[in-house]
Amino acid sequence: MTPPAAASAAATRTDDLAADPAADRAATAESQAPAPVGLPGTGDDDPDERPAAATTAASAPAATRAGDGPTGARFTRPGGMFSSLRIRNYRYYFAGQVVSNTGTWMQRIAQDWLVLSLTGSPFAVGVTTAMQFLPMLLLGLWGGVLADRLPKRRLLLATQGAMGLLAAGLAVLTVTGVVTAGYVYVFALLLGLVTVVDNPTRQAFVSEMVPAKDLANAVSLNAANFQTARLVGPAVAGLLIAAVGSGWAFAVNALSFAAVLGGLLAMRESELRPSAPVARQRGQLREGLRYVRERPELLWPMVLAGFIGTFGFNFPTLLSGFAYDTFKVGAGEYGLLNTAMAVGSLAGALLAARRGAPRLRRLVGAAIAFGLLEVLAALAPGYWTFAALLTLIGVFGLTFNTSVNSALQLGTDPAVRGRVMGLLVLVFTGGTPIGAPLVGWVTAAYGPRLGLLACGLVSAAAAAVIAVVLARAADLKVRVDLHPGAGRRVVAVVPRTLPRKDLATAC
Repeated sequence: MTPPAAASAAATRTDDLAADPAADRAATAESQAPAPVGLPGTGDDDPDERPAAATTAASAPAATRAGDGPTGARFTRPGGMFSSLRIRNYRYYFAGQVVSNTGTWMQRIAQDWLVLSLTGSPFAVGVTTAMQFLPMLLLGLWGGVLADRLPKRRLLLATQGAMGLLAAGLAVLTVTGVVTAGYVYVFALLLGLVTVVDNPTRQAFVSEMVPAKDLANAVSLNAANFQTARLVGPAVAGLLIAAVGSGWAFAVNALSFAAVLGGLLAMRESELRPSAPVARQRGQLREGLRYVRERPELLWPMVLAGFIGTFGFNFPTLLSGFAYDTFKVGAGEYGLLNTAMAVGSLAGALLAARRGAPRLRRLVGAAIAFGLLEVLAALAPGYWTFAALLTLIGVFGLTFNTSVNSALQLGTDPAVRGRVMGLLVLVFTGGTPIGAPLVGWVTAAYGPRLGLLACGLVSAAAAAVIAVVLARAADLKVRVDLHPGAGRRVVAVVPRTLPRKDLATAC
């Protein structure tokens, strides 16, 4: 595979400076400086389509500007809400995911309801969720390493095929009536092992299908795709569970994987933008961790994603508790709660698709709003008020999700993107084996309201603390101007003195 033009230019620049120790030290310092994250700019957005001379000039130190990402790309607003769908390979991927994601949501609802029916315990639902995400906690970083080492399209063909076989196996056990909670735990664990590799590979594969200028748009459309399926999947699952049982929902999910496999096989490899596979060597895992640790605009969003993922996104455990214990409704109303949240999430994804590259202030603000809305939902007096608040929670939760994903992909060099996305998946979903049983225990012991209240308070508090940390690191402050002039805002984030340009601009 051909390495990115920016990587070639960087190698050329390193060779030219090798004879000059002072210049070499300067280049080393530059390479260790934090990379800007998703910054607005102008100019050519696709480094792979530039002339070689233009790419070399863009990667030279004197030409590096605040709007440049680690690959030399200039990040601008996308060309419309659905701009990524102009790309043939992405259209095939998107279409396959519509079908597959619908089946995935059907299985999620059916699995939670099956365990609840078998055990009558929200804690058991939390254990099932924990079993599915435990491999991510233990092995998530290695999944990112494999995503950097192996061709991503071929890796996805293997992981998606394995997921289809697991869904088929669980369908057979359930339809034949021999399924137990123990069997569901085992299949959840096996699915988690496959997801360890599948998740970071899917995240990083987006950048191989679309140019840098469309990356944030593609990430948002992927989220919209997932949430659209979330609208359909729970409703269909509820009907199937009520009519013929959970097993047929698993069977439909198994068949749905044929769509995503067909989309991957139909792609034109010549139109992909693959990054060069990283050769196997010692220390690659530590290298990925060090890469994030040295860049606060990557590190602190990761930390926040860990808190939100561990405590804020425990809806399988919480919603089943609200439906089963608090509001005492059936499978149809339980599915409707998931649908209400999906409506908000879809709206949040489409709004994100219209925006340009993400800013850290949007990410943090969405996390604070998400946590506070969870607190309000915990106090909701009735079923319909709760459902309405879930819609708003979906808007801000999805805004946070797409913002952190886009920010990290745009701010990461392609050579380590798989590892960085693996770390994101680890902190965002790997904390679930800790959070889900804990929230399930609180829900079982003290009720779903207290469980959701605690989750909201932790999420909002973590976001507020990280907002202060980022503001101090970038030397920023909030300015309130009750009489703003032309072009000024009433409330704005401004430098205190002379801020760190890279981090301040990212914020």
